[in-house]
Amino acid sequence: MRRILLILALLLALPAAAQKEPAGLQPLPEPPPPPEGLNLDPALEPEVTIIKRGDDRVEEYRINGRLYMVKVTPPHGKPYYLIDEKGDGRWARQESLDSGLRVPMWVIHTF
Repeated sequence: MRRILLILALLLALPAAAQKEPAGLQPLPEPPPPPEGLNLDPALEPEVTIIKRGDDRVEEYRINGRLYMVKVTPPHGKPYYLIDEKGDGRWARQESLDSGLRVPMWVIHTF
């Protein structure tokens, strides 16, 4: 029974594999350059400073001279971030894959 299903599946897949690309395809043209009036301010790009402290690697991210994020990469372990979310100098640690969402949990019933 399994062999019959396998053969049937292969026979159904053959027409899809045998399809040829349509003739007359041409490559897409190059995209136009950005508009002249668009100001790409280099001051809006973050400045990254890399500091080696022993075996640790610390990357400081600044915009307009204000430090807003620090990435710490220890020699053993995962890198983590210190982020100043509100600009008030209070740093919050955030793991690389952590979204920051904290789901409330309550004990409803214990046995």
